[in-house]
Amino acid sequence: MEFRPCIDIHNGKVKQIVGGSLRDTGDAAAENFVSEKDAAWYASLYRSLDLPNGHIILLNPPSSPYYEATREQAFAALRAWPGAMQIGGGITAENAADCLDAGAGHVIVTSYVFREGRIDWERLERLKAETGREHLVLDLSCRSRDGSYYIVTDRWQRFTDVEVTAETLSTLASFCDEFLIHAADVEGRAAGVERPLVKLLAEHTEVPVTYAGGIGSYEDLRWIRETGHGRLHVTIGSALDLFGGGLAFEEVLRICRGA
Repeated sequence: MEFRPCIDIHNGKVKQIVGGSLRDTGDAAAENFVSEKDAAWYASLYRSLDLPNGHIILLNPPSSPYYEATREQAFAALRAWPGAMQIGGGITAENAADCLDAGAGHVIVTSYVFREGRIDWERLERLKAETGREHLVLDLSCRSRDGSYYIVTDRWQRFTDVEVTAETLSTLASFCDEFLIHAADVEGRAAGVERPLVKLLAEHTEVPVTYAGGIGSYEDLRWIRETGHGRLHVTIGSALDLFGGGLAFEEVLRICRGA
């Protein structure tokens, strides 16, 4: 199991937020942590520790007055470790190449593909043709509704009609290199993982999956490692001491590596 580091950027600052609190109106979010370090500092740290395939997420929409500052931070992080990090947030077929040219190893896409509550197959094909399957990560971040998990878009604010099932995972795996999946209901709360979702992903994934959301203890990490049988990777934000949390970064890496 690999540890996949993160750099979440909101209003031009590296932050950790409560996922379900994010609102485009007023660029509001409940904050767990606001860093004094910039995004390039974190990318350089991850490079020094040889932790590739971390994700940089732009949490402001292009319409936000903060978007350019957020984008500048993200691209500075890409320059700090060219070819090794993934970037998401407002990615389309029209701007994906710009991100890859700026140094992204992969682009991460949700809202562009899951449009008006369903999968836009034409857009997905166009995006795959633009980036190549090997450079595309599909973000299947989801929330619970009526006992099932549904993909959510627009910074986790809007439900789609696309349920996360074995069939969905199998179909979409042919279009991308990896999945990134935040359990948005528990993201930023460090109060335990979405165990039914983790089990579903472990049983049915055909491509690498990075799971995020609710990891708050070393026991959570060990459980994911055992349940995932090495098929799942993890990322941790608010609970990590790097972002003001209680989990020691070095111990997290040790557990992920099976020590």
